[in-house]
Amino acid sequence: MFQFLIDALLRTADLALVTLGLSMLYGLVKFPNIAHVQYAMFGAYASYALYAAGAPLIGALLIASVVTGVLALGLHLLIFRRLLRAGPSISMVGSLAVSMLAIALMQGLAGSFPRMFKLGHAAPLTIAGAHISYTQFYFVCTTVVLLVLVTLLLFYTRLGRAMRALTNNAALANASGLNAERITFLVSFASGMVAGLGGSMLSLSTGAHINLGNDLLLPVFAAAILGGLGNPMGAIAGALLIAVTETAVTNLNFGFLFGVDMKFLPVTYINAASFLILLLALLFKPYGLFDREVRRV
Repeated sequence: MFQFLIDALLRTADLALVTLGLSMLYGLVKFPNIAHVQYAMFGAYASYALYAAGAPLIGALLIASVVTGVLALGLHLLIFRRLLRAGPSISMVGSLAVSMLAIALMQGLAGSFPRMFKLGHAAPLTIAGAHISYTQFYFVCTTVVLLVLVTLLLFYTRLGRAMRALTNNAALANASGLNAERITFLVSFASGMVAGLGGSMLSLSTGAHINLGNDLLLPVFAAAILGGLGNPMGAIAGALLIAVTETAVTNLNFGFLFGVDMKFLPVTYINAASFLILLLALLFKPYGLFDREVRRV
């Protein structure tokens, strides 16, 4: 049972940072940026390239996340800000095009073969009978620290109050003298940076590969919708629910249905679980679990 909780926590860490950035940015630009998950893929390749070039691992992760933040800001300035003038639907379609171009470009540069980090082998950490690698443990700890820092930023700083004001009522916030464009630039950079760090840390276990962003697309959007698009804290709760569901699907023993001792669903059914949760959310809670907050957006 404790191993199940550890696995669910690990999956939550996989999704949380990318989901957080997506939801934060949506609160300001009001369109779902499909290309956002590719920032995680870019961050993974960037950190691998820096590490392979001789940079310390922590330095490679930090530099890659900053570079990814710069990329996200650059795409916002050059592409998404212009697309927004035509409306959110056009912006979403444009972000899909950017996502496909990013995959094609990275595949041309790095190829389709996964790039694995050479971190050496170490015995896993054992906690109450559950096993977790040190890399995964550090990933979870880093994710928790970042989530705490973002929470403090949103609720206890002037910038956080300005972000929440713009999310709830942009017209009133602008009339109050807030610089909406500057705040959007900062959030674009921060969301890309966080997504890049999430992808970089995920790649330490899975390797940097071309489908890393696509593999995150459905569960990340499902988590963001469950939490209420534009609600960063709700997005974390959505990521936890998606993670628990996916972990349960691949850990339940269905052997009693077939008269055998053990029979489990293959890992490929993880996406089916995300589809199911997303469909139920759209049917019964289209504004997310915290719909009161999202309806004001």
